[in-house]
Amino acid sequence: MTDKDILFKQAADAIIESDEDAALAILREAEADGADLIDLLSNGFSAGMREVGDRFGMGELFLPELIFASEVMKAVTNEIESKMEDGAIQKKGVMVLGTVAGDVHDIGKGIVASLLKTSGVEVYDIGREVPAEEFIKKAKELNADFIGSSALLTTTMTEQETIEKLVVKEGMKDKVKTLVGGAPVTQRWADKIGADAYCEDAAVTVRYINSLFE
Repeated sequence: MTDKDILFKQAADAIIESDEDAALAILREAEADGADLIDLLSNGFSAGMREVGDRFGMGELFLPELIFASEVMKAVTNEIESKMEDGAIQKKGVMVLGTVAGDVHDIGKGIVASLLKTSGVEVYDIGREVPAEEFIKKAKELNADFIGSSALLTTTMTEQETIEKLVVKEGMKDKVKTLVGGAPVTQRWADKIGADAYCEDAAVTVRYINSLFE
């Protein structure tokens, strides 16, 4: 392994182990050595966060571990951003994210928001029990690139279909990618209502958006 590979692995391991002290120490050492901090963020720390997301999706890690890792990732990202010029870190668009009307569940949505933010997406979490019209209104207001809706009940899934119909009605289909998720939601449902992507969990959401920028 090269020195750079070793550095990337150390950075990834610090995120996987939710060790903020180690992560910030690695960052300081890399900066002192003149390393490319954006490269370190993209191929080191972010790789660790992707690994955490994948392990969570496979049931190998639990919710508290995912949250702790996300907090460390946010700390590292904020530290690097404070050292960079505006625009140095690749921004991956703006997302309006919410849980649909009639549904009060939002733990999963919070995880998605946290992971997306550490991946460079500007996330506007508009909360829970949000009417379909509010998703559209906020997306227009922010000139959003993505609308993410979560439905945790079969009785509220129809709100996602309403969002899709409004996106088409408002002439936004070519401007906004729609992502749907939630326990009862499936790829078949996403295809049926015309959503751009079905995201089973937070890791899949991040991978989908990253794929658009590769």
